[in-house]
Amino acid sequence: MTSFDTAPFPHALWRVLLALAVVLVLLMTTGWTAVRLGGEAQEPREAALAAWRHDRIGLRPLPDPSERPAAISAFFGSLSGKERGRLALRHPFVVGNLDGAPIDLRYRANRIALRGALDAERDRVADRRLSEDGHREAVRRTHRFEALLGRDRRILAFDPTGRGRVAEVFGDLRRAERVSVVVPGVDTSLLTFQKTSLPYTAPVGMARSLYRAERETSPTTRTAVIAWADYASPAGVGMDAATGRLAATGADRLATLTRGLPGKSKVALFCHSYGSVVCGVAARRLPDRVTDIAVAGSPGMRADDVAGLGTRARVWAARDADDWIADVPYLEVGGLGHGADPVEPEFGARLVSSADAAGHAGYFVPGTDSLRNFAGIGVGAYGQVRCAPGEGSCRDDLPLSEPVYEGSSGTVET
Repeated sequence: MTSFDTAPFPHALWRVLLALAVVLVLLMTTGWTAVRLGGEAQEPREAALAAWRHDRIGLRPLPDPSERPAAISAFFGSLSGKERGRLALRHPFVVGNLDGAPIDLRYRANRIALRGALDAERDRVADRRLSEDGHREAVRRTHRFEALLGRDRRILAFDPTGRGRVAEVFGDLRRAERVSVVVPGVDTSLLTFQKTSLPYTAPVGMARSLYRAERETSPTTRTAVIAWADYASPAGVGMDAATGRLAATGADRLATLTRGLPGKSKVALFCHSYGSVVCGVAARRLPDRVTDIAVAGSPGMRADDVAGLGTRARVWAARDADDWIADVPYLEVGGLGHGADPVEPEFGARLVSSADAAGHAGYFVPGTDSLRNFAGIGVGAYGQVRCAPGEGSCRDDLPLSEPVYEGSSGTVET
């Protein structure tokens, strides 16, 4: 036996030591990023919520924003068009983020909120008291708000507080038969929501690419895709990225989103990197309309296997051979780490090919197997899904012909 033989040590002890080593590396390389950043200012959000709680429609109080989407939907259904419009004008930050509120009303409210945020940011740009870094950030936020106000943008959620949150819809969400939700990972904020360089590494590029691929896969299926950056993601690969604290809050928001979507569309989640942690935590709270959860470049889903997720949804997993996430320790000790590797056979996910994805951020690039597979999953065309090499069982027990929907118009949504 050599001095490096691990036999005398319990396996659990080695897991703990490995976890502590990972923590030490995180501290050395990130400088306690999460702690140094501190908390986000809550004043604008709190002011908007306070004004909402003190308002009335006639003699009726307004519902608590934390009410279930079904209750929110029933409330707005009882109002006239003028009353709904009045609430959107008076409380755009609240109405624009209420799951269960009419979709078109949310779009309208968020345009109002964006205009207000843009005016405020322009004032900051003109403020000579700002530091050079502060001025640079204000200019970037101004450009982002101007872009989000484009005529063709459908903004489903918007909150400029702190690093900001936002969600955007591609397609007709009200009429969609299939809805796909793209859940991104670390360093997602208002400023990284869309990128000119490397567009498919940002939520807008991911969702737009998936939407186009779904339309090509099944032109007669009415589909919509949501770029969902409506949760506080970890800033950098620091302590927050190694724990499930932010994933737990994001999971609550994701579950509420899926419960509040209009109509009876089936829903698929496409969860990248830390976004797969969010989806894993949310899994047991998702409604039955969520039929598929696909993860790419996952550090773990905070479960030992698919059964541990507690969901009826089909679970799919992809990882490119060049993805650095494979080198992350797949364990969970004392709240650190995210558990088992979803692409290991014993996890039980349906493994799909990600050929040509080229690393951790390439899963939504046009021409890749991963994007084609996600599109097939999103529209229910499982016969077009290509399993990972040596994993011919990923399509077992699934209808392999392209689905035909009653009432499909045969036209492509724009």
